[in-house]
Amino acid sequence: MALPARIFPVMDAGLETRGSEADTLRRARRGDAAAFERLYREHAPAIYTLAIRLTGNQTAAEDIVQDTFLRMFGFLSGLRDDAPLRPWLKRVASNLAIDRIRREHRYGSDESLWMLESTDASRDDAADADALLRRLPPQARTLMWLHEVEGWSHAELAKRFKRSESWSKSILSRALARLREDMDTGTDDA
Repeated sequence: MALPARIFPVMDAGLETRGSEADTLRRARRGDAAAFERLYREHAPAIYTLAIRLTGNQTAAEDIVQDTFLRMFGFLSGLRDDAPLRPWLKRVASNLAIDRIRREHRYGSDESLWMLESTDASRDDAADADALLRRLPPQARTLMWLHEVEGWSHAELAKRFKRSESWSKSILSRALARLREDMDTGTDDA
């Protein structure tokens, strides 16, 4: 997947390439713009990939990347030097994606979750995991990815979506059944 150039601009070749992440964080806290740029360049592609998988929308993913790094910038003093930055960034991005999905689907019922989403995925690429995930509605796709790939528990998902654990389990079960059905039939029908 090609990353949008407008959110991953080419930085100066003079950007420091040595040093640990902890050193880079310390320099960023002191206002070193090159250090902040380095953190951005190192982590933004992974955050974008997560955001696009959760939302299925390039514009939303770009917004989430921007908001994630704005939050990091505002929270630099609270970040620990001895802990890796990427898990924190991924958690922030995931929470931003969940907030966005909850806002966009505020008035929808759980049954509307299962209306077939329009997708650019064709029958030829139905076996491709990304194409299959894009077939799921945003909320189901997000639950699936966070639980199965990022390792969130049903309790964490329920708390974050302000629902019950059984809701999370039910959505995940239906999403897995839907993906199995799509893989078996290779059709666009539910």
